[in-house]
Amino acid sequence: MRAAILEEQGGPLRLCDDIVITPPGPGQVGVRITHCGICHSDLSLADGVFPCPTPIVLGHEAAGIVEEIGPGVTGLAPGDHVVVTPCPPCGTCYWCVRAEASLCVNAIGIATNTFPDGSTGLSREGAVVYRGVNVGGFAERVVTPATGAVRIPADVPLGIACVIGCAVQTGVGAVLNTARLEEGSTVLVTGLGGVGLSVVQGARLAGAARIIVSDPLAGRREAARALGATDSLDPTTGDVVEQVRSLTAGIGVDAAFEAAGRAVLLQTCIDATRNGGTIVAVGAPSLDEQLTLLPAAFVITGKRLLGTVLGGSNSLRDIPRFIDLWRTGKIDLERMITARRPLADINEGLADMRRGAGIRTVLELG
Repeated sequence: MRAAILEEQGGPLRLCDDIVITPPGPGQVGVRITHCGICHSDLSLADGVFPCPTPIVLGHEAAGIVEEIGPGVTGLAPGDHVVVTPCPPCGTCYWCVRAEASLCVNAIGIATNTFPDGSTGLSREGAVVYRGVNVGGFAERVVTPATGAVRIPADVPLGIACVIGCAVQTGVGAVLNTARLEEGSTVLVTGLGGVGLSVVQGARLAGAARIIVSDPLAGRREAARALGATDSLDPTTGDVVEQVRSLTAGIGVDAAFEAAGRAVLLQTCIDATRNGGTIVAVGAPSLDEQLTLLPAAFVITGKRLLGTVLGGSNSLRDIPRFIDLWRTGKIDLERMITARRPLADINEGLADMRRGAGIRTVLELG
């Protein structure tokens, strides 16, 4: 099959037509990918911010059509339209039975870029090729556990639905599943890429009374306003914590979400949150970034610092739920997609993300 391969971190992706993909085994399905969004996590792997094995097929915000099912698969059939998820719940592990599906044993592939048994199902000239972020979606086909391909109605455009695979599950899920935001809350969101704008939409869905956003790019602040933000701050022209406190009568917000993957912004969120409030680390900082915490301060203030993987989503429940919310106009997916490119333009799409151009680029694989 054809795929975009990263052969060395820090180098460009290269199109190859000779990637061998194994047929789906027991409990697996083969999906023909039609669309895949470019996520910041893909950029972090491409640029070497996060270490990963190579060669590797990146891409994990994908949608497509089931082509083949392996033995024992029920509930899916060839021709089904699906959104692929990087956290396919097994349903039986320690975390799944505790309603923590995004922490399922299958999710280890996000870090290892392999299936749980260490295989990848991909090769080139007899050598292993890795499946990036547990999907490998910058390719014509993927093989995934059956629960990693969530069926959606055939009339939902796959080129729109694909952004649910990561950005929407992560951002909206961080609000609804992780923070469990209460109606009438005040919120701060730092970083307004696809995930941050999804956090804004999640806060609006939860009935937040005030949604304050911060991003140095004016276009992204404008997009956040259109999606429900009530106040926008330019962090390059003023102190965000001071401005947040001014907007909240000196108290601070009830919940703050760091969506850019920066430790310094996570500290801003901590400082801008009221006593007893919740801070959610949504973005993934590079491994060399550190945050210094004073345990006594957390004891005295009663603040809660939470991490989240894929927004704590159970993809089998949340992808159909988000589709229904989109149908009723409560989630705007179209506004998040600012460019569409063929797979051959993958490096141009990554370059756009590096310089902050647009919000989400969706690759069209046909």
